[in-house]
Amino acid sequence: MASSSPTAHTFEAPTLRIAYERRGPAHAPVALLLHGFPDDLRTWDAVAEQLVAAGYQTLAPSMRGCGGSVFLDAATMRSGQTTALAQDAIDLLDHLGIDKVVLVGHDWGARAAYLLAALWPARIERMVAISVGYETGIKPGEQLPAEQIHAYWYQWFFHSERGHEALKNNRREFCHYIWHLWSPTWQFNEVTFERTAASWENPDWVDVVLHAYCFRWGAAPPDPRYAALEKQTEPQPKISVPTTVLHGELDGASLVASSEGKEQYFSGPYARRVLPGVGHYVPREAPDAIVAAVLVGGH
Repeated sequence: MASSSPTAHTFEAPTLRIAYERRGPAHAPVALLLHGFPDDLRTWDAVAEQLVAAGYQTLAPSMRGCGGSVFLDAATMRSGQTTALAQDAIDLLDHLGIDKVVLVGHDWGARAAYLLAALWPARIERMVAISVGYETGIKPGEQLPAEQIHAYWYQWFFHSERGHEALKNNRREFCHYIWHLWSPTWQFNEVTFERTAASWENPDWVDVVLHAYCFRWGAAPPDPRYAALEKQTEPQPKISVPTTVLHGELDGASLVASSEGKEQYFSGPYARRVLPGVGHYVPREAPDAIVAAVLVGGH
């Protein structure tokens, strides 16, 4: 059996140095694991260990602004838009010469995964998207349900100076509260939290997070670097890649109803599973469900 211990690497993409961990045999099928907010690549430890035991190798990058992934130039816009996250993932695959992967994304990583599947379908064998449904943006005139507006309080908070200050000066307490709020039945320990919280000390983390949420709601400018990709997301492209969506029943961020009714955007095989008693942090709370979804249809 191949070792599931991770090895740490970095490479220089056009705008940033991306840190990632690799596990498993170099010639095995690849599962690319994209984490979310506020989290880091440690979220994948249990998933990656099982996937390596099942015959895969795994790649888990630190998303831009998190952990060891840092920008190369102080003048570069600290963009958190989803197209930027998707491009980072493609840059990693190109750097490693990997043509095709099984794609697994959680939260921000799921949003990036949807775009990867839509815009680079030849690179994706199948996809598991976790905790969010497929959308490229809220359309003009479209209304969010009141319950989801309430659950997105943190996103509105980030539009304010108080929100900026909370992320900059009080990020551990703020994110500790979010972990409890979004996954109310998950009993994480402080060692687990602190190990991941260290990744948020990245000097770009606050700026990337603020841009991500302000850009999403039209309150921050786009990065011109990704203009061509942004244009390809309107109208919302259909996804032909076989897709499984997993959503925790008790998710306190993206409410479980928010991923309903997305079938129209998928021309290939599509399935959605609600996980009873599980909150937002599915990779940590229910890693077996993710591994099972990856292995369905696998080798």
